[in-house]
Amino acid sequence: MVLSAPARAGSPAAERTARTPVVSYLLIALSALVLLLGPAGLNPMYGSGAARACAEQRYEHRWGAVPAELLSGHPLAADRLTSATPGCTLPPTPGKIPELSVLTSLFVHAGWLHLIGNLLFLFVFGPAVETRLGRLRFLIGYLAIGYLATYGYAIAEAHTADGTRALIGASGAIAGVLGAYLRLWPRARVTVLVPVLLFLPLRFPAWLVLGLWFALQWWSVSSGGSGVAYLVHVIGFATGWLFAWAARPAGDTLSAPSRTGVAQ
Repeated sequence: MVLSAPARAGSPAAERTARTPVVSYLLIALSALVLLLGPAGLNPMYGSGAARACAEQRYEHRWGAVPAELLSGHPLAADRLTSATPGCTLPPTPGKIPELSVLTSLFVHAGWLHLIGNLLFLFVFGPAVETRLGRLRFLIGYLAIGYLATYGYAIAEAHTADGTRALIGASGAIAGVLGAYLRLWPRARVTVLVPVLLFLPLRFPAWLVLGLWFALQWWSVSSGGSGVAYLVHVIGFATGWLFAWAARPAGDTLSAPSRTGVAQ
């Protein structure tokens, strides 16, 4: 959701309207298209019930980034493949290129909730960051952060049970967008829907909202569980913050506090 508010020159709201954020919208559209055409979407060719669940597992392993494969540079042998779906066997993927699987994994999601949860953040925060950094810098940063976050996770999880499980989703790259936004506009006003009786819209500075989000991801790394790769979020966020500092246009002082109408 986006709430309108007066946009000052140099503010995130003004940045978003300066020119069309083509890259952000294309990333959103491509991710949605991949889900629609895959077994987690509406494609009828994957069947239904248990057959579809098994197809999803195979699809994720084929196009997702598997930590053990990234570090070895080779697809996993058949004896190391395990499926989370009972009765489902994962076939080997001899033609898979682990290095390219990081790129494809950024566009594969485990369902509509996973997709919407990721793309909402990209839709809200991406356009302003893209406009400030420029389309090419934004795209390069998005993909590079996705790679760094994925490989960082692979190194940390290579010798754990998660080392042979496929990592999918754009959350690492999108966390980088959040980190970049915090670096560029730490004092921007972010509207958050707080569930008090009904959803109550309250405005807080970006440093508080995104800082608390990052702290929650950091805490979740040590708490474990839930099957979410929180370490990817942490690495992506920190890398995005550094990238915005290094890649900002010449003469940009990063000093454009503002009011903006984004909602989380």
